[in-house]
Amino acid sequence: MTAPAARIGVTFKTLGCKVNQVESEDIAAELLGRGAQLVSEADAAVVIVNTCTVTGEADAKARKAVRHAIKGPGSPIVVVTGCLAAIDAEGLAALGDRVVVEADKGLIAPRVAELLGVAADQIAVPPRVGNGFRTRAQLKIEDGCDAYCTYCIVPYARGVPRSTPLDEILAETERLVEAGAREIVLTGINVGRYRDEARSGPGAADLAAVIEAVAATGVERLRLSSVEPLDLSERLLAVLSATPAFCEHLHVPLQSADDEVLCAMGRGYTAEQYAERIAAAREALPGVAVTTDVIAGFPGETDAQADATLHFCDEIGFARLHVFRFSSRVGTPAGSMRAVDPHVRAGRAAALRALDRRLRQRHAESRLGQTADVLVERVSVAEGARLVQGTTRDYLQVRAGDASSSVGEILTVRLERYRDGIVEGVAEQPEAPVFRDTPEQGKHVPRW
Repeated sequence: MTAPAARIGVTFKTLGCKVNQVESEDIAAELLGRGAQLVSEADAAVVIVNTCTVTGEADAKARKAVRHAIKGPGSPIVVVTGCLAAIDAEGLAALGDRVVVEADKGLIAPRVAELLGVAADQIAVPPRVGNGFRTRAQLKIEDGCDAYCTYCIVPYARGVPRSTPLDEILAETERLVEAGAREIVLTGINVGRYRDEARSGPGAADLAAVIEAVAATGVERLRLSSVEPLDLSERLLAVLSATPAFCEHLHVPLQSADDEVLCAMGRGYTAEQYAERIAAAREALPGVAVTTDVIAGFPGETDAQADATLHFCDEIGFARLHVFRFSSRVGTPAGSMRAVDPHVRAGRAAALRALDRRLRQRHAESRLGQTADVLVERVSVAEGARLVQGTTRDYLQVRAGDASSSVGEILTVRLERYRDGIVEGVAEQPEAPVFRDTPEQGKHVPRW
C-alpha cells in the first residue's frame, strides 16, 4: 500500500436538489479519506461543480459556476459532474482547457487523485455528520426515476430507479448515529420507487420497510426529503404513524391543482386525489406540516387554471411552497407544447411566492406560545448575544439566545415571535454535546 498523498486543496460548488447535496458530501468524505483537505475556493487546486439541469436557469447557473471556477486564483482543475454533465458533457468540456467532465459521481474521487498524480489508496473515510458536514445527516437510498412527467429532464439525466440495498442503508445509518447524528433525512430522486431487489417476494423491502428498519437503529429523528402523493399509501402512513422518530413534516409535490394541467403533465392523479392523500397524512400524523412544489405557467395553463392552483394551495394550508416558473427542456414532451407568455409566467410565479410568504407566516404563528425541540445547526454572535439556530420536527427554522448549546444538540425552545422568515424563541433545557471529534476532522470546512 502506498503512503497517503500530501493534502490536496478541494472545494465544492453544489447546485440543485438535496440528492446533489448528499452526493457532494459523499464525494467530499471519500476525498478526505484519500488525504484531501476542504478549503476555500481561493486555495483550491480542484473545484468540483455538481450541476443541475432541471430548468434552463439551472443550466445557466451551472455554466456560470464553471466559468467562475476556471478563473480561480490558483488556476484550479475544474471537475464537473451532476445532471447537466450527463446531458451535455461536450458543451461543458468546451468551456475551458482545465475543465474535466465526469458524470459518474462514484468515479470523482479516484479521478481527482489521478488528475493530480497522487496516491489513490483510500484511508479512513469520516462520517458525513458534524465537524463541517451537515448536522441533519442526509442518506441517499435511491436514484433515478421512471415517472417521465412531461416537463422533466431528470429521468433522462439520472436513468431508471436504482435502490441502495437495505443492509448498506442500515450500516451507514449506524455509522452516522455512532458519529453523533440526531436526525437522518432519507433522500432520493423518487424514494417511493424504493425496492431492495435482493429481498424479493412477500418480504421485499419497500420504503415503509426502510423507515421501520432505520428507526429501529435508535436514531432520534427521521424524515423523508420528498415523497410523491400516490406513494402515500395506507401502509406507508401506518408505518409513519407508528414510528415516534418520524418528524411531523412531509414534502409532497403538487405541481398544479387543475386536473387538465395535471393530465398534460403526466402526473397520474387529480387534485381531489391529492387532497385525499394529504387528509390521510394529517390523520395519520397529527400536526404534520406539509410543503410542496408548484410549477407556474405550464404550457397551455389558463388564468382560471392558475387561479385554481393558487386557491387550492391556500385551502390545503401548506406550510411552504417551492415555486418554479415553467422552463422548457429540449427532449421532453412539454418542450414542444404551446408556451405561456414569459411575463404571464413571471406574474403567476410572483402570486404563488406571495402566497408562500403568507402560508409560512400562518404556519409559524400557529405554533407561537408552544415549545419545540430544535436541532441546533449553527451558532453565531450578533450584537454581543450568542444565538443558536436550527430546525424543529415540523420544519420551522428557529433562532434563540443561548449561552452554552453547541451544534448537534437538541434544545427545547419556547416559540415567541415570527420575524423575517425565522421563528424567534427562548431556550429552556439544553442537552449535552453529542458530536464525537476524530483527528483532523474538526478542521474540515466543506463548501457545498
